[in-house]
Amino acid sequence: MPYDIIIIEDETDLGNVITAYLKLRGFSVLWFQNATETLDYYSANPFDNKLIIVDVQLPDLNGFDLAAKLVKINPSQPFFFLTAHNEKQDRLRGLKIGAIDYISKPFEIEELVLRIANIINKFSPNPKVTATAKPGYITMGDIRYQKDQLFVLMPDGKEIPLTVRESEVLDLLAGNINQVVKKKDLLLSLWGNDDYFNGKSLEVFISRLRRLFRASDQVSIENVYGLGYILKVNKQGGDVTFGQ
Repeated sequence: MPYDIIIIEDETDLGNVITAYLKLRGFSVLWFQNATETLDYYSANPFDNKLIIVDVQLPDLNGFDLAAKLVKINPSQPFFFLTAHNEKQDRLRGLKIGAIDYISKPFEIEELVLRIANIINKFSPNPKVTATAKPGYITMGDIRYQKDQLFVLMPDGKEIPLTVRESEVLDLLAGNINQVVKKKDLLLSLWGNDDYFNGKSLEVFISRLRRLFRASDQVSIENVYGLGYILKVNKQGGDVTFGQ
């Protein structure tokens, strides 16, 4: 069955508390205490689960390596880290893998639940959205961004999957083609604040997208020093088109 939340936490007491509390709040929860069992399950069920919470310190594999394996199976899987480590280097490592958030122990259980609810609400498909509410794809020069399926179709015909966060960043830039999008506006829209770590995370996602577009002769992402970014489509790319 699909689950709202998968928890990977080796501390029995903490795992029990989080699982019980989330179930009381109406979430369906699956709890693992090691990476091996998680990978066995997730390999067979990669697209059914809304959110994964990964503890960094696990008995058989560290959470960073586990998260990297999960993302390789399903690049669009939302996840965040739950850990006693709060060093800058660890936070940046987690964000570079694609983590949405990074919550340090000890924490208030109510805060954890609120963050989880916000993430699930944000990333879960909304069945009430009609076909005319948002375009399913955007063609930008020789690049086609398939919003509804989280991938870009490259000039050579290859489909490159995007993470949820990469898609969100690209979506905001693609809605303002050939215009400056302020970095602060991106941070406030995607993270709700413009602190240092979120800024670094945004830079990582921009760098990934920029490397992706190097294969294009018509589309690029450029920095506007001290202000933000521009998704540029040159004249040879023709008109930008939207479709379902």
